[in-house]
Amino acid sequence: MTDLHGHTAVVTGASSGIGLQFCHRLAERGCNLIMISNEAEALKQTAAGLSDYYGVTARSFCLDLTVADAAAQIERYLDMNAPDADIMINNAGIFSFRPLTDMLPQRTNCFIDLHVRAVTDLSRLMTSRWKQRGCRGWLLNMSSMSCWMPMPGLSMYAATKAYIRVLTRSLHYEMRDYGISVCVACPGGIATDLFGLPPKLQRLAVRIGALDTPEAFTRKALRRLFAGRQQYINGLLNRLSILAVGITPTPVRMLVKHRLLDRGITR
Repeated sequence: MTDLHGHTAVVTGASSGIGLQFCHRLAERGCNLIMISNEAEALKQTAAGLSDYYGVTARSFCLDLTVADAAAQIERYLDMNAPDADIMINNAGIFSFRPLTDMLPQRTNCFIDLHVRAVTDLSRLMTSRWKQRGCRGWLLNMSSMSCWMPMPGLSMYAATKAYIRVLTRSLHYEMRDYGISVCVACPGGIATDLFGLPPKLQRLAVRIGALDTPEAFTRKALRRLFAGRQQYINGLLNRLSILAVGITPTPVRMLVKHRLLDRGITR
């Protein structure tokens, strides 16, 4: 799958960050793009830039994925513009480091709408289309290392990302007989603005290996997807941290609450 000419990928959260990097990695292989985001102007500009630079067709579709009929809107758009789209990257997401009791209902609903309902609806939509057509397809859903981390302040983020991982792992087996590849990516530290880390600290963390660059992560994640892998966790340190978090004692978890949450370091 080094040459993706003739293929079309649908990427959510495509106007910036990891989503935009997925678009770069796909376009440099000749893949056409349907770029979805709720940032209209940035989306339009990045789609035009990718189209000019790589010589691919990059269409922008501005859409809020938390609306109830988001999947239906995407299905209609694909029917009119890219009925043969065969790659789906469910990347759109939000983050908040805040106790559940301090979140407004609108915020908790946003986590559920975006990480649970939208991912479920779009996963079902695309795999159903490929199954009915009897063709190959590739679905990548973005979870997070946080899905193994029941830490204070991460209740909604970790829980909804855990849902994505379990859903995708199950769907991997359900679609295997049909030649449809389904993979979940569970990134650890990535040098983006999602978690509010200043750029200088991001660069330092990349140099010492604590963070991965979006470019490197997306390239390796796509490699696993096209190889038919069911899950990708970047870096040995992140894999080891799953075990470390599992045995983290309660006093340490409470230290996180007292030193961070109780002092107001929230987003």
